Amino acid sequence: MTQFEKEVNVNELTFEVTKKVRQYMKGLIEHGGSDLHIKANAQVRARINGDIVTVTKEKFTHEDSITMAKEILRGRFGEFVENKEIDFLYMFDENTHFRGNMFFQMDGVSAVFRVIPARIATIDELELPSAVHKLTDIPRGLVLVTGVTGSGKSTTLAAIIDEINNKYNRHIITIEDPIEFVHKDQKCLINQRSIGQDSLSFSRALRAALREDPDIILVGEMRDVETIDTALHAAETGHLVLSTLHTLDAKETINRTISVFPPEDQNRVRHTLASVLQGVLSQRLVKTVDGGRTAAMEILFNTSYIQKLILEGRDMEIKDALDEGTQIHGTQSFDTALLKLYKKGKISFNEAMLNATSPNDLKLRIEGMETHVDVGQGKAGVYIPENDADIFGLKED
Repeated sequence: MTQFEKEVNVNELTFEVTKKVRQYMKGLIEHGGSDLHIKANAQVRARINGDIVTVTKEKFTHEDSITMAKEILRGRFGEFVENKEIDFLYMFDENTHFRGNMFFQMDGVSAVFRVIPARIATIDELELPSAVHKLTDIPRGLVLVTGVTGSGKSTTLAAIIDEINNKYNRHIITIEDPIEFVHKDQKCLINQRSIGQDSLSFSRALRAALREDPDIILVGEMRDVETIDTALHAAETGHLVLSTLHTLDAKETINRTISVFPPEDQNRVRHTLASVLQGVLSQRLVKTVDGGRTAAMEILFNTSYIQKLILEGRDMEIKDALDEGTQIHGTQSFDTALLKLYKKGKISFNEAMLNATSPNDLKLRIEGMETHVDVGQGKAGVYIPENDADIFGLKED
């Protein structure tokens, strides 16, 4: 038996703790942060331009952590107690909402809130390579956006969907956990489904989507063999499928997609993937010289040569093939993306080396340029004094 009552009487809640959390959220937004971390018996922290910084002197108490869960989750508090962790969406105001996750840990409850702007930034506003626009014109096949957690995959996918929404008359179904960016119908009809609330699993929702007359299916994440297999089938039968994977680059994306299957199925999957894959965008957020962050993006389009490499299992040659196709197809490796950012003066030499796939090769490519000046890694977008931890403290509106 749990020590917590699963039922919450909303009338007994004062929402004073939620008021405090909202002030922390406001501070996060004002300082350009991406994630707010609240932990029982610990100071509140935030991630700003990739760095975790402490933003309060006071500790968030164990009792407040439980109250926070009750006030924010309300009717879902029992589900949280039962499952020990929960994903949810929290609406801050009409311009911003948060993707939230709460979980139990040894000191009580912890919560992580990720900022999701209500307005969807365009491909150009995100300063993504112009070749990304090509993916919005593809009628069918598989497009994967990859990278580590927090690298901006969802933001890139949202920009692609938004451009399609404003260009073509299509039926788009999104399957997400949870829904992050909310798309309003423009030229497209868009149905957005949240796992847990609108469907029980990715694989189940994806199978159902095939009977719902979609042109485009967005799968928030391909987490298991069944989901990947169904996504490949959907792409094979004439749909455009967009999804994400937690892989570092295009080569690893292809290897991971194939290797999750049993050995006896891998040859079949390799042939299917070579046929339906349209593009892979692999991105990493790197620190800029002004203390912000920008995306360095590896771009793969499934040219006839790339298809040949996939079919023949010559994945190690993909990186060179991407750079060879830059002028004609708009493809590029991570190292080329970093070189471009360095040449523009957006990132330092050290940052380029830190994120390079082949640092020695990239260094040789940079040599021959007149000089390089390492202007440092930069801190957060807004300077936070180390001795002032009350920057997100409570204040009057």
